[in-house]
Amino acid sequence: MKIEGNIVEMTSFVLSPEQKQVKNEARLFAQNVLSEAATVYSRLDTQAERFHSIRPFYRKAVAAGQIHAQIPAAIGGTSKNLIDVALALEEQYPVDPSVSLTIAATGLGLTPLILGGNPVLYKKFLSPFLTGEGEPLASLVHSEPGGTANWLEKGGKGLQTAAYCQDDGTWIINGEKLWTTNSAGWDGKGADLQCVVCRYCTNDELLPTDTPASAVVVLLVTRETIAQNDDSAYQVLAEPELAGHPAVSGPHTRFTNFKVPGENLLAAPGVGATLIENSFGMSAALVGAMSAGIMQTVFEKALKFSKTDTRGGTVPIVQRQSVADLLIDLKIKLDASRLLTYRALDYVQNESVDAKTALEACLQAKIYGSDNAVDCTTAAMKIIGITSYAQDKGFGKILNDAVCLSLFDGGNVGVRRRQLQQLLEHDDYESRIGF
Repeated sequence: MKIEGNIVEMTSFVLSPEQKQVKNEARLFAQNVLSEAATVYSRLDTQAERFHSIRPFYRKAVAAGQIHAQIPAAIGGTSKNLIDVALALEEQYPVDPSVSLTIAATGLGLTPLILGGNPVLYKKFLSPFLTGEGEPLASLVHSEPGGTANWLEKGGKGLQTAAYCQDDGTWIINGEKLWTTNSAGWDGKGADLQCVVCRYCTNDELLPTDTPASAVVVLLVTRETIAQNDDSAYQVLAEPELAGHPAVSGPHTRFTNFKVPGENLLAAPGVGATLIENSFGMSAALVGAMSAGIMQTVFEKALKFSKTDTRGGTVPIVQRQSVADLLIDLKIKLDASRLLTYRALDYVQNESVDAKTALEACLQAKIYGSDNAVDCTTAAMKIIGITSYAQDKGFGKILNDAVCLSLFDGGNVGVRRRQLQQLLEHDDYESRIGF
């Protein structure tokens, strides 16, 4: 990697000493801190209780600079390039997906502000995330109970969470959100920052969806904003129990005549949709990093087992062609996913790469990585055999978490492949860009 100014230019596939240090520090944090989290939350009965129990681990992550590291150095953070975020996530996610996802979700929650903000908004809303203290949470509040895969389709139902502006400049939000990681905060009174995506309307009357992309606003909601509203204006309706990520919060919330000061407007109609699409484009590549982390973990487990166990035969099973072939395929998918992720993030932060090319790279990293995370986990289980079925081997937990990767952050079928399809359909699509 070569760094020129604040731009990272991919000229080598060998990590620099600085990047190796990032990986090593993340690995040590995972081993020394995150490895204890499941012991704490696995004894608890509900999703909400388990989420609350990871607060001390999150606090240690904040103190270790892991929120700082997701904010560009130019606006007060320590991030010099996005690949470092992927390197850390790849090390930490397999050790404890719940805490790691909570950390990453705060980064996603800050992304619209980072991309679309200005010095005034940075000063007002980024401060809690720059101190290195406490447990500040951020959330990108987009998904809704009825689904949002086709939220920008002309003539479709579109977003149902509506926002209109009163004569005094105050915005009013009405509607429900779901699967919005971290949005309710630790106590149900809201995250430190929510970037709430709404459909612009007039006096609470939804506008037609002939041009849905032009009718999206993004409003910044803080705990102080919630405290200034009536108790009934912001409610947590439920905390869904999840098959994977057992200590993550993705609540069902409702806004009712919720008031937001005019100065909290991040994106006005006409720019809001692009801002959110860009935010989710970047996060897609980070799901690729999570996927690579899972693949690395299951590959190491399968390789170690195959080198040390004969399964009653005369040689370690790694010498059996069927086992070796599974290992080879697994390793190729792991390396391909990792490289797709690094390339995508390199494109995102490289000003010489156009936005469509960067988005395509991010989509490829997410789709390929998350689809193969499940396949690689089951391949590793096939190598190990019935032993992998035992609960203490951890494969059941890994598989539950891996299954979610292709479904969340924009499902691969309903969202991510459709975005890639739209890129392919453009008359100016160029398949050789970047190569």
